[in-house]
Amino acid sequence: MMKHIGKHNNQRIVILFRKVPDEDHMCLLCYSDLLPRLYHDEVMKALESPIGQNAQEFSDVLFRTTMADGQNCLEALHRAGLIKKVPTSQVLVTPTATASVRLDELNGILDEMAKGEEAIKKLAEIDADRGMSGKRRQAEPREVGQPVNSRARAQVEGTVSAEQYIAESGILDDTALSAQRLAQASKMKAEAQSLLAEAARLEQEAAQLIPTPATNVKPKATKKAAAKKQAA
Repeated sequence: MMKHIGKHNNQRIVILFRKVPDEDHMCLLCYSDLLPRLYHDEVMKALESPIGQNAQEFSDVLFRTTMADGQNCLEALHRAGLIKKVPTSQVLVTPTATASVRLDELNGILDEMAKGEEAIKKLAEIDADRGMSGKRRQAEPREVGQPVNSRARAQVEGTVSAEQYIAESGILDDTALSAQRLAQASKMKAEAQSLLAEAARLEQEAAQLIPTPATNVKPKATKKAAAKKQAA
């Protein structure tokens, strides 16, 4: 079973946010097959890791992921215009090759899990490749939801700039990016101070392990010097 993956309009996706704040009917995702090689490798490595699979929101993992070129992974996806905003009703979550559930249904189940065992039972049925009605789903179910709109299609085809799409959709605006960078900077400063303190401690231990060499003075030379001093 693999979390945070699914399909939208027959394209494979990675789900970054199951719900957009204040817009529970919308989610944020990226099309895994359309990602450039650098982005794809970093995203999939984070997705398949234990941390990625245990995360409630995969975006939290990408925010803590630094790519090989030094960029923050989540911010790099945003800057490149690779994060898309679509209705949850159009997204199929596919935890296995034979099981699927609409994202809006899954969100509803997860929201209800704390309210009773019935929701947990429904989630277990989905994991066992059984649908909401208890009937087995087909291995390749037909896409549910409306066709992709012109704005989303334009983004997939690359006819709209990332800056224009971000400005219109409000995904990860500059204020949010600034707060994220400040949080990262504070964390890095704290780690740097800890490393400097550890380095100083190691230097002190190293100095204690090597004794200060004594001055080598030949005994004969010392005796001669004493005799000359007495004669004078």
